[in-house]
Amino acid sequence: MSEDVYSDLHKPAVIIAGCFVVVAVALSTLLILKHLKYYTNPAEQKWIVAVLFMVPVYAIESILSLWSSKLSLACDILRNCYEAFALYSFGRYLIACLGGEARVNELLEDEAKKLLCKPLLGKEHKGHRRSRSSLRNFCCQPCVIGKDLLTIEKFGLVQYMILKTVCAFLALILEICGVYGDGEFRWNNGYTYIAVILNFSQMWALYCLVQFYNVTHDRLKEIKPLAKFVSFKAIVFATWWQGVGIALLCFLSVLPKEGKLQTALQDFLICIEMAIAAVAHVIVFSVEPYRYVPVSDILNVTTEKKSSEVKLDEGGGKEKSAVVEETKTKVEAPGTSVTESVQDIIVEGGQRVVKDVVLTINQAMEPVEKGVTKIQEKIHHRFESGGRTEEFEVAAEEHVTTEDVQKDTFVCTEERVVK
Repeated sequence: MSEDVYSDLHKPAVIIAGCFVVVAVALSTLLILKHLKYYTNPAEQKWIVAVLFMVPVYAIESILSLWSSKLSLACDILRNCYEAFALYSFGRYLIACLGGEARVNELLEDEAKKLLCKPLLGKEHKGHRRSRSSLRNFCCQPCVIGKDLLTIEKFGLVQYMILKTVCAFLALILEICGVYGDGEFRWNNGYTYIAVILNFSQMWALYCLVQFYNVTHDRLKEIKPLAKFVSFKAIVFATWWQGVGIALLCFLSVLPKEGKLQTALQDFLICIEMAIAAVAHVIVFSVEPYRYVPVSDILNVTTEKKSSEVKLDEGGGKEKSAVVEETKTKVEAPGTSVTESVQDIIVEGGQRVVKDVVLTINQAMEPVEKGVTKIQEKIHHRFESGGRTEEFEVAAEEHVTTEDVQKDTFVCTEERVVK
């Protein structure tokens, strides 16, 4: 029954979804090219381009998966990997809009000082450090944490990017071994455990981003962050829960339990949603703020004046001469080719991603290393205690004999354990 439904709806679904994909890819590509052409603020625009690429990547992979079910797993892996990278890019975009990491640290420290008690006589408040590292403050009052909030935000985004990529390739391995069970909530399938892990990871990443936004939204008023945040979060959050929701409906027999139908429905909905997202991106990530070159980037300004004589008729056959001056101003500013823009995005953006990934891995390994060190110290201590050496001091019994009186002197034997 479900196979017949899939066969009847497959062709019209591909045609309809294809139309939406064409619209989505066309609008996103045009917007990306405009940003590459007017690449006047590399610190911000490199991350904007990375976020905008999410629409064509999602749309193309979804239509390919819908067209051929054999490509669904590979497309889903690539789509998931780029989703995690796009979420990271959006976080980096907010940091760039605030002036970079150094400036963000200063802003967060200022916000923390406004709320924490001021030091008295040069002495730090007793609860200052404790409150900054409190998990309760991060959940209820993140601005108290100070610059540590930026570290937490970056860790939340990067951990999701790493886990999403690792789980995507793990799903491929499990599928090859026949134990993945895409969309099936069973204890003997890998899909259940991966879905739970990614769910917590994504929720933590989004929550870190929300907390960072809550503290900095006043500073980001110029870029209208709420619209950008909602448009991007809707893609990441909705598509994930949409897939989980479809899987649950199939599990509860509300929808037919057919793998092809389940995957096809998800791909079809994503194709439609990407067209809507492309329209939203044109509005919220407009290139207009970057069309104007900053005054500091202007190389040379030249002024050219031209004058010409004009005769005016005053009436009565009298003429009067007048001089008209025309002034032309030429502004020379550094231009940016698309090739240079792409090179900056790949090189500079790639280096930034690698640094953050390495930093996150080191932060994650630090408590593990401390735990392993403590375990080794305990084992070493117990080993030394178990193999302690025992020293026995034994005094021999002495007999002293004299001619008159025979004296026996006994020296007590003493046993002493030296640790």
